[in-house]
Amino acid sequence: MAENQTPAQALIGDTAPKLVELTDDVLFGDVWAREELSPRDRSLITVTALVALYRNEQLGSHLRRALDNGLTREELAEAITHLAFYAGWPSAMSAITQLKAIVESPTTPS
Repeated sequence: MAENQTPAQALIGDTAPKLVELTDDVLFGDVWAREELSPRDRSLITVTALVALYRNEQLGSHLRRALDNGLTREELAEAITHLAFYAGWPSAMSAITQLKAIVESPTTPS
């Protein structure tokens, strides 16, 4: 990723510049920056929504963001375990295996 590129720009910038603009300016520049919820709370909400909706492609980056925003591995594991009963076992199992891979990765912050 180039130094000045956002993750969205690096991922899809040449294909969907308007989607990148909305992602960077509206979603992360406005919605995620609002003071009514902390970044930690927004991460917990986002991770649980992604698990419940079985949106695994987006889940990994948001699990990393959740850890960066102060959620612990234990808190995320507990949220995913809780969701197993509401969102389904397959969703929870897929999410927990992603979390396991992320926390066991040598690049994950401790």
